[in-house]
Amino acid sequence: MARRWNKRPDGSNWGEFGEEDQRGRMNLVTDERRLSALSEVKTGCVFCLSHPLDRPGGSVLNPNRRPPVFHPVVRDGLVYFNLAMEQVDPRYTDVGSDEAVMLYTQYSTHWDGFPHKGSLFDADGDGAAEKVFYNGFRIVGEDGRGTQGELGAVALGIQGMAETGVQGRGVMIDLRHHFGDERVGVGYDMLERVMKADGVQVEKGDIVCVHTGLGQLIRDADGKLDASIKTACSVLDGYDKRLLEWISDSGLAAIACDNLAVERSSTLSADPRLPHRGPGLPLHEHCLFKLGIHLGELWYLTELAAWLRENRRSRFLLTAPPLRLPGAAGSPVTPVATV
Repeated sequence: MARRWNKRPDGSNWGEFGEEDQRGRMNLVTDERRLSALSEVKTGCVFCLSHPLDRPGGSVLNPNRRPPVFHPVVRDGLVYFNLAMEQVDPRYTDVGSDEAVMLYTQYSTHWDGFPHKGSLFDADGDGAAEKVFYNGFRIVGEDGRGTQGELGAVALGIQGMAETGVQGRGVMIDLRHHFGDERVGVGYDMLERVMKADGVQVEKGDIVCVHTGLGQLIRDADGKLDASIKTACSVLDGYDKRLLEWISDSGLAAIACDNLAVERSSTLSADPRLPHRGPGLPLHEHCLFKLGIHLGELWYLTELAAWLRENRRSRFLLTAPPLRLPGAAGSPVTPVATV
């Protein structure tokens, strides 16, 4: 297959894992690192790190996404839910149920896949920018599926992440403990101080979990959010170059956070530092487009963070595979932390 790019973006790692790579930094979660992560399990206690899929509730956080909607499945002309099967065949005594669900893949606890954010970039060197994604892949067609024989979003879809198993060492960075529930933009200097104060170390292949407290506010609201939640709790500062450099240099495999977008979200309000031309979500561009780092959003981390702090720990075994849905730009996930 011909090489897809003649030049790559500044600061990117395109080609590091091969010119056809579709898994990005998840390649760093090797068998050896999974074995090392298992050593973090001391008690066997588990924490579910997802919200119910109908949370956060409504569309306050993102007006473009909606809660799940159930639809009926029809069998032999009958709605197949709480259906006495004797209505299909009088010999049967079963009662059966089935359903279909209209699901926004990034409404609740989820992973961002690489097709979620690309960039306009002149990858082929012809002087004109084109729509490009991680490792120089392009999406063919408006629906992302392309035509027969062409590479569509399927190449970079979330299934590539699922196939790795997504099991490795999680590392908690507890911003809420230090900054409370106020909106704070956290750059590298602040992050470094938090990590030093809590004795947190991030190593190559780790999956970093960032606790801001927004997940707890979502739980407390019980599906009835008001607009104040849009400006609550910490966010990583995607415009801080030193923070982006740390993400590059640390070798972390993925980042998961309990807020809407890890960084300040362009769906809420544009950052006043947005240049005349540039990404609305610079940390997304840096991670998903340049480095192949998946981002987890709207996780629930408060109970785990409290347990880790009480037990003077920051590391745990994390198991968090997305749905193996070819071509999807994101996926719901039910992460499990084992301590």
